[in-house]
Amino acid sequence: MTDEKIIHMDMGASGTAARGTVCLGVESSCDETSAAIVDSNKNILAHIIYSQIPEHQKYGGVVPELAARAHILAIDTVIHETLNRANMTIDDIDVIAATAGPGLIGGVLVGWMAATGIAQSTGKPLVAVNHLEGHALVPRLAAATADNSAAPVTVEFPYLLMLASGGHCQILLVRGVGKYDLIGQTLDDSAGEAFDKVSKMLGLGYPGGPIVDRRAALGNPCAFDFPRPLCDKPGCDFSFSGIKTAARTFLSRTPAPWSDEFINDFCASFQAAVVDCIINRLGHAMKSDVVLNAKPKTLVVAGGVAKNSAIRNAMERLAHEHNMIFAAPPMSLCTDNGAMIAWAGLENYKIGNVVREPIAPRPRWPLTEL
Repeated sequence: MTDEKIIHMDMGASGTAARGTVCLGVESSCDETSAAIVDSNKNILAHIIYSQIPEHQKYGGVVPELAARAHILAIDTVIHETLNRANMTIDDIDVIAATAGPGLIGGVLVGWMAATGIAQSTGKPLVAVNHLEGHALVPRLAAATADNSAAPVTVEFPYLLMLASGGHCQILLVRGVGKYDLIGQTLDDSAGEAFDKVSKMLGLGYPGGPIVDRRAALGNPCAFDFPRPLCDKPGCDFSFSGIKTAARTFLSRTPAPWSDEFINDFCASFQAAVVDCIINRLGHAMKSDVVLNAKPKTLVVAGGVAKNSAIRNAMERLAHEHNMIFAAPPMSLCTDNGAMIAWAGLENYKIGNVVREPIAPRPRWPLTEL
């Protein structure tokens, strides 16, 4: 592990700030090894992410076996460095939290066993965090508007959540910790997967989402006509495989090399189709009985795809049209990170959700099973 792959993400108060309950959170569900120390007063005291992207870029995606090995090599250093950055020892920590699923099980096991070992050797309470709940709750730790220009947003229960990442795409009503109503979900590919696949088709590299977003900003979103699956249907479910297939079919009929103008226009048109699908399904969700009865005041986007500028801006406009507040985590808390696990650990610890007997990490763990 080299220093340039470690990203220091200190975002909160210094070590002298007033603290509440202090949690060490560990995340290792995919291709980032991360640890953070967060307190119940919403101070991020230290936060480190070790990114594996360089190891996986040449394969165009995450290789599970390589990811697990990289987590093994990085986990001890990341945890020790996080404690050092906070000027703390393990004695200063009140509770340990770690991702116990869903995710690539080899990586999940590495972080979970490290956290379990610390908890057992110190006698400190341990929280098994659902990775998706980490994304779902992190806007309560830190959230802002689409362009971060306004004052920080306070997110209170209940809220309507668009959870979008490389592996998941769901609309959820978040009633409280562990209380989720699934309103809509993808029937095939996730939005993040579609972005990654199109980037790969165009030879733009991995991870594809940020690259497509940057190129789309330079292109014409009306240059190509992509389908909008299910947008003429009732309900709140998504389908992105048709958009991805349309992209592949079109590119097969337009041999490379492609000009920069063509790539920019292609990315912009593809992204516009994805955004339209998301806004259409969210619009249906806002009119559903479960949402109308709950009366959420905030529309939230979270997960890696929440970094997409077009999606953030479109969702902010939709929120304003429905007299709702729009909120999104800071860019640094959208992708997988230890701070969201530490915060979810604190939220669960507060209501007594701690590990009382051995548990088995899970590669699949729907939020509705919490």
